[in-house]
Amino acid sequence: MIVADTGALVALIDADDRYHGYMRDLYERDPDRWVVPWAVLPEVDYLVASHVGDEAARVFMADVAEGIYAIDWGIPADLARAQDVNQRYRALRLGLVDAVVIAIAERRHSKVIATLDLRHFGAVEIRGRPKLLPRDAD
Repeated sequence: MIVADTGALVALIDADDRYHGYMRDLYERDPDRWVVPWAVLPEVDYLVASHVGDEAARVFMADVAEGIYAIDWGIPADLARAQDVNQRYRALRLGLVDAVVIAIAERRHSKVIATLDLRHFGAVEIRGRPKLLPRDAD
C-alpha cells in the first residue's frame, strides 16, 4: 500500500513537475495500491487549479468522483492521532493534512508514503517506519 501525500498527487497530475515521471511510473505499476487520505483532496484541488489549470482540476475532481483513487475517509481515531502528532512535533507546524496522512499511514500499516515533503515527513518518527518515496527508492 502507498499512502499518497498532496505533493505526490500534484506531481502525478502535473506533467511539468520534476517528479511527474517518477510518480506516474509508481502509480501505473499498481494503481490499486494507492490510498488517498481525505485531507489531501482540498489541497490537491487548490494546487492543481492554481498551478496546472482549471481543466486539470476538473479532471482530478471527476477522477475522484468516479472512484479512480481509493479514498480513505478516516475514522475518529485518525484525528486523535493527528492531534497527538501535531502536539509532539509542534515546532514543525505540520498541520491537519500532514498529520492525517501520517495517522492514516500508521493505522493502515502502510510500508510506503509517496511524498515530496521531506521537511515534515522526514522529521517525524512514523510508526512502522514506512519508506518515503521517492527519497527511499531502492
